[in-house]
Amino acid sequence: MRARRWCLSVLILASLACGQDDYGERVPPGQRVLEDEFPVFSFRGNRYLTTDEWELQIWGAVERDTTLGWEEFGLLPCTTRVEDFHCVTGWSRLGDSWTGVEGSVLMELARPESTAVSVMVHCADGYTTNVLLEDFLTPGVMLVTELNGRPLAAEHGYPVRLIVPHLYAWKAAKWVTGLELRESDDPGYWESHGYHIRGDPWREQRYQ
Repeated sequence: MRARRWCLSVLILASLACGQDDYGERVPPGQRVLEDEFPVFSFRGNRYLTTDEWELQIWGAVERDTTLGWEEFGLLPCTTRVEDFHCVTGWSRLGDSWTGVEGSVLMELARPESTAVSVMVHCADGYTTNVLLEDFLTPGVMLVTELNGRPLAAEHGYPVRLIVPHLYAWKAAKWVTGLELRESDDPGYWESHGYHIRGDPWREQRYQ
């Protein structure tokens, strides 16, 4: 059983109070809001990992290589935040509750070197995506284990996925098993196939 963790709940009133007609500036250009569904896209179909086989490795341009098993990950301070989710295919989810470990907490463990520029995210299905270190340290960027108060479903990345709410959701990699700190911002899978290197939805950085 997963170790009990201390959680900090962050209540974002704007996310909870607004209705369909009040989305306003929360929805990036070219996006439509979905309320009753959460579409699933996978790189090579769903992966089914157990917590016994899962571990997270952090390596590369860091002072301390770090490996966390499920129990160790569960002892880290966690946060619950209400965040929006914007897919490059044109849909958005607003106001879902995500629980996980902030990127800044993980970087405190590994201590990025001064030359570190980006985080290459590695996943159990072979998927990769790059996130600038400054983006990875943004509040709300988390390795999450729960969605709306429940453990992630397998199709949503159980046991651990990344969310990067301020970038398009192809950065929100599922089944995350590795964080590689790099001294350059190298493209991951979709970035090397024509997607934008960063993916800011407010600037519609969909493709190269």
